[in-house]
Amino acid sequence: MTASRSATFWKHATSLYRGDRRIWKKQRHADTVDGTVVGFTGPHSHPQRLAVRLPGGRVALSQRLTTLLSTQVGVRLTGWTAAGRGVTGAGEAYRALDADGPIVEVLAGSTRRACSR
Repeated sequence: MTASRSATFWKHATSLYRGDRRIWKKQRHADTVDGTVVGFTGPHSHPQRLAVRLPGGRVALSQRLTTLLSTQVGVRLTGWTAAGRGVTGAGEAYRALDADGPIVEVLAGSTRRACSR
């Protein structure tokens, strides 16, 4: 395994080194933070995006959820009710939950963008 500023390169221990093939895997480093789901867009059972309160209190919408993830999140949100509208700091509307929802892990950045030389 080799480390660089932006990623870790690795291969399986049983893999042989072959100069004519790329067998090394690259895994980027990422920084994450915990956020609280405070709302969503789309149907309650299959939300399209999540409204997440980040550390510091700012609310942002997630990227569009995949179909599988949307279904899984919809199941998790069954204990909460949509109780009105909310708006992010960027002016994006969402359906607000009646209470704080589940905690989610949010990508805060990766060393690819944050790398300094």
